[in-house]
Amino acid sequence: MEEIGWAVDDHIATITLNRPQAHNAFTLPMIREWERLLARSKNDDDIRVVVLTGAGDRAFCSGVDLSWLAEAHTPLQRKRDLHEGIQRVALAVDDLDKPIIAAINGVAVGAGLDMALMCDMRVMSTTARLSEGYVKLGLAPGDGGAYYLPRLIGIARALELLLTGDYVDADAALRIGLVNRIATPELLSAETLRLAAALAANPPASVRMIKRATRQSANVDLRTALDLASSHLAVLATTEDAAEALAAVREKRVGSYYGR
Repeated sequence: MEEIGWAVDDHIATITLNRPQAHNAFTLPMIREWERLLARSKNDDDIRVVVLTGAGDRAFCSGVDLSWLAEAHTPLQRKRDLHEGIQRVALAVDDLDKPIIAAINGVAVGAGLDMALMCDMRVMSTTARLSEGYVKLGLAPGDGGAYYLPRLIGIARALELLLTGDYVDADAALRIGLVNRIATPELLSAETLRLAAALAANPPASVRMIKRATRQSANVDLRTALDLASSHLAVLATTEDAAEALAAVREKRVGSYYGR
């Protein structure tokens, strides 16, 4: 599909929203392809990290194509489009036990920002700006913004951004923990790939279980989290990667586990 780019190189898959003339706003057919590519990424063992970005240098994603909002829908039809369409991306990301990084190359607004928030990490261009923006249209977040934003930056800051619709620049986004790293536009791709490559270089099973444990632990009590952690570690300890790593440390073929 021309409106969704796809490439895999050196264990890193890149999904590119490719409608720069429309600020990379997404359509429902794009959503279906987006969900399919996330499922493909999950099931392909050669893929270890996924990067999500937008085409061009003006926009990461401006959210859903506004023609959808202009169409005559009953409330039930619109809810179905969200629940069975747009929100499928959030569920597919949640189901992806491999790291996914948003490379925010330009403005991200409304559901476009929500799509970045649902990723595990975010690298942002110094010229990009972020806004939930729904309130300016008399709407409420429909793609998880009210779920993800408080978990990233706390309820008070999240409510300020949600209820004002204000834009956040790169420096502010980094300061409040909304993004992990910032980079100039010309270095954004290199900085994102540097991070992705560092993740892809680690044992895949360990990376996947660490992500799974971290995500699961955010929504369960301590006893359940510790029970899950013991299961994850017990399984990983039997893998070839773990055996080789431990042997390398014992035989002093690599630096100490403790960094000395």
